[in-house]
Amino acid sequence: MKKFNITGVCVPEEDYMVDITSKLTQIKKLVDEREYFTINRGRQYGKTTTLFMLESFLNKDYIVISLSFEGLGEKPFSSEKNFCTTFLNVISKSLKLSNYQKEIYSQWENGEVDDFVSLSDHITQICETSEKPYVLMIDEVDKTSNNTIFLNFLSKLRDKFLARKRRKDFTFQSVILAGVYDIKNIKLKLVNEGLHTLSEGETAIKNSPWNIAVDFNIDMSFSIEEIMTMLNSYEGDKKIGMDIREIASEIYKFTSGYPVLVSKICKYIDEEMEQDWTSNGIRRAIKLILKEDAPLFQSLIKNLTNDKELSDLTYQLVMNDVKWTFNIYDPFIEMGARYGHFKDVNGRVQISNRIFEIFLTNYFINQDFRERLKLNNSANLDERGIISNGKFNMQVCLEKFSKYYHKYYSEKDIYFHEKEARILFLMFISSVLNGAGFAELESGLADERSMDVLVTYLGEQFIIETKLWYGASRHENAYEQLLGYMDKMSLNEGYLLTFDLRKNKQRSEEWIEIDENRKIFDVKV
Repeated sequence: MKKFNITGVCVPEEDYMVDITSKLTQIKKLVDEREYFTINRGRQYGKTTTLFMLESFLNKDYIVISLSFEGLGEKPFSSEKNFCTTFLNVISKSLKLSNYQKEIYSQWENGEVDDFVSLSDHITQICETSEKPYVLMIDEVDKTSNNTIFLNFLSKLRDKFLARKRRKDFTFQSVILAGVYDIKNIKLKLVNEGLHTLSEGETAIKNSPWNIAVDFNIDMSFSIEEIMTMLNSYEGDKKIGMDIREIASEIYKFTSGYPVLVSKICKYIDEEMEQDWTSNGIRRAIKLILKEDAPLFQSLIKNLTNDKELSDLTYQLVMNDVKWTFNIYDPFIEMGARYGHFKDVNGRVQISNRIFEIFLTNYFINQDFRERLKLNNSANLDERGIISNGKFNMQVCLEKFSKYYHKYYSEKDIYFHEKEARILFLMFISSVLNGAGFAELESGLADERSMDVLVTYLGEQFIIETKLWYGASRHENAYEQLLGYMDKMSLNEGYLLTFDLRKNKQRSEEWIEIDENRKIFDVKV
């Protein structure tokens, strides 16, 4: 029985999978053109599954060697001889397990190859006489790239590539590396981690062991149409009667096609939620994902913890809605894109998907903002009536927040901006939601204007616009902005939270009837 797989390689006979034929076709074009390249994408981005599927896709025209050095230990990288022996043995075993004939896999076994010169000669001999060109694929390559021996091996492959261009050698048709880091700049990674010391005249970027590789610009995320191929397969087996395009579009809205997140949502709905293939089911699945101590989130936080500049940039994007030009030559933008945190949307940096945005919002809220905003940790929040019989009452929530704010903040000398107002409200409402729902800083729903806060609780959504008081005219404009968001989300109720910093401020809470179908709960604190 097929399932949704979120760990390891996906197999068509066992797992519900997205049809990635279009991506494989684009990759094959690079192979046909004899290019060397690296599939460098963030964690759990489907790289291993792509290589697995690519092997079968190329088999008609090529002999494919698919390797991974992960788990081999340190010995193979202790000397050229050990590496060459291991490399040839792993190739032979890989070809044998791929059901190639003995005369193909046995020729790679050669005990006389004990350095890179003899290895190069051996590769030349085999590639020159083979009826089909060879393609070499190496997975998890950045986990072995800390080894100087491996970098020297990549340099040898580069030299053979350049010699072939001059008609002076025979070598692999194409070499494909897969990992998080782009191996073209791996020396810079080693220098930054203290694993390589530059010699006199050596630079960290030039003379890379992989500077002959072409850029890999193929979009590895899943489109709505591609997600639909997986749901079509599932629907064919289960006969649920789901609206496949609507569900695929909703999944894409939250994941932007990040492969493991797409599969996680589907897996939770299928196995944990009685196959609730609705918008509500998707939001319930996201709630469970956000509660996970998952490797993907662990990696995300580790990257932020290890690099303050990357963390600061991410905070500005998530919490302050800063508009940053996407410049891949900015080292921190490049780093965030490499890890899968950032993406380029119309020339601007954005968090790669809404699940990451929600997760990062909660992460930053729980960091040092309590101290920075002087939040009184000893305050006992009065949560009575906010959640009753499984329903979230946003009116009561805002009324409680108003009382809380006046008790702890109204007389404090705080230099307040809208971003501080949002953070303070997010802190309050996150403690009330307590994992049963989630709040996110919404953006991009209406001409790139910030919608401020979107709260989701058990499938129900609430829009809260936070503003500072700048006079009655600006307040009326806030109504119009909020109404635009409400129409965009097909909601007939909205909430406006205004922070009035004047000394003679007036506290108020009232419903404003806009028309017979729409109303706004207006709270001034």
